[in-house]
Amino acid sequence: MGVVGMGPVVLVHGIWNAEPGLTPRQAAEEKAEAAAKRLREGLAAARLSHIAVPPLVMAYYAHQLADDYRPEQQSAGPDRLEDLSAAQLADAWEWLRLAGVEPVEEQAALLAPVRWGIGRLVARRARGAAPGARDRLAELLSRLVVATLQDTDAYTSRPARRRAVRETVAEAVRGSGARVMVAHSLGSVVAYETLHAYPELELDLLLTLGSPLGLPALMRKLEPEPVDGRGARPPGVRHWVNIADVGDLVAVPPRLGDAFPVDHHDTTDIGLFDPHTLGGYLAGGLTAAALAPYLA
Repeated sequence: MGVVGMGPVVLVHGIWNAEPGLTPRQAAEEKAEAAAKRLREGLAAARLSHIAVPPLVMAYYAHQLADDYRPEQQSAGPDRLEDLSAAQLADAWEWLRLAGVEPVEEQAALLAPVRWGIGRLVARRARGAAPGARDRLAELLSRLVVATLQDTDAYTSRPARRRAVRETVAEAVRGSGARVMVAHSLGSVVAYETLHAYPELELDLLLTLGSPLGLPALMRKLEPEPVDGRGARPPGVRHWVNIADVGDLVAVPPRLGDAFPVDHHDTTDIGLFDPHTLGGYLAGGLTAAALAPYLA
């Protein structure tokens, strides 16, 4: 069978994507190239090797989350729980309870219950693992919490910055003519708001991966704000598929369909120590299978 070509796909990245020393264009090109390699693995895993990896366009916005962007000084920022504000710690505790952590007695300092809650999640996810593996997972989950809350606040706290990020994503769609968007992590929040802000953008498929859209702390900040706990469907989206890893702490709750008009939801398992990365999702056959019908 010959190789079937696909139309372009716009990718919207999530947390942990600042690239020190690179211009935004360079970072976008490097990340698109890395994503193409992982998607090729996913197509092979789904037995869809006859479908070529489509042209990927990364809507790169990580530099726009910084107050004073200069390529040589760009960094990913701190990843320590101690760096969270009191409000962010409160959001983190609400998040952990939504993930199934049992309530604890109220404490004056929120840092202790957040650490305890992450430990409970590690004990559940890594049951039977060696102590060293559990420590690594606890560190990973802590960094996920910190990066998600800090990047979310960086995006939502400044109206001008928020508009600029959304324009970056809209221009990626307009410039490429893409009819498919894959939005990962915080990128799913950015994509959701962009598609509402620019209703003329039409997509055959919106594929969200590891999305935190359903987190109460995030839903309270969305534009447009959900009504009675339900988010509105972006007007130009024909079909919306959501995929969440069973251990992805960012994708809580994993079923966006309970709060958003998602057409199809799937869960996957991309690994104990790779539960959230875009590359991990793209390399899974489930993501490739979701893309194939809309692009081949």
